[in-house]
Parts: sequence; structure tokens; C-alpha cells
Amino acid sequence: MAGSREKLLNVGPKSAAWLRQVGVRTPEDLQALGAVGAYIKVKRAGFRPSLNLLYALEGALLGCHWQQVPPERRSELMLAADAAEALLPKARGRAAAVVERSSDAGEAPTEAPEPSFGLDDPAADSVAEHGGDS
Repeated sequence: MAGSREKLLNVGPKSAAWLRQVGVRTPEDLQALGAVGAYIKVKRAGFRPSLNLLYALEGALLGCHWQQVPPERRSELMLAADAAEALLPKARGRAAAVVERSSDAGEAPTEAPEPSFGLDDPAADSVAEHGGDS
């Protein structure tokens, strides 16, 4: 993994694009992060890599095909990735704002509606369209 223009072993075009987008552009970048670090950067960016990417990155570091990474090492990598992934934020995307509503100025605010997270509720639409009559 000497040259910075060298193609990474085991890394196809889609994975290479993901890696470039998270700042892993050279074999030296990969070596500095390690397979787990690079894999987690890809996940943190919102991509959905399989464990094969993790094994492919380890194979690239070892200079072998990803299927030649020993099963014991694959297990270690998977456990390390799971531990690192547990530290990632669970919710992705925008958080819904909770708004309190009141019917009159003198009344106490009503309970805030549950956030919908941008998803439509067909049942609520049906009730609204038909005035509550089904």
C-alpha cells in the first residue's frame, strides 16, 4: 500500500466512492483509521455497508482477498464494529418539534401530539377527510 494513487484491494467502485466521501482517499488514510474506523466512518455518514466492506478493508490492509481474512479475525472485527456502532447516535435525520396547543387563551395547554417524524398516517387522513365518520 505504498502509493496514494494505488487502488485498494477488495474495494469496488461503490465502496471506493463511499470511502472518498468520508475522507478515506489513500491507502495511508485507511491504514491510519484501520478497517473498523473506516467502516464506522462510512456508517456514520449514513451509508449502509455490509460486513463484507469491513472484511474487505481488513483484507486491503493485510494485502489479501477479503475471504482470506481468518474467521477468528472476522469475529474480532465484527465485535469491534458492533461496539463502535453502539456509540453512534440512534436517530438519523431531523427531529420533530413538539408543539403545545391550547384552544383558548385562558385554558391550560393540551398534551403535545406525538411526533410523526415526517411520516403520513393514513388513518388520521381518513378521519380528517370524513369528519370522523367512517
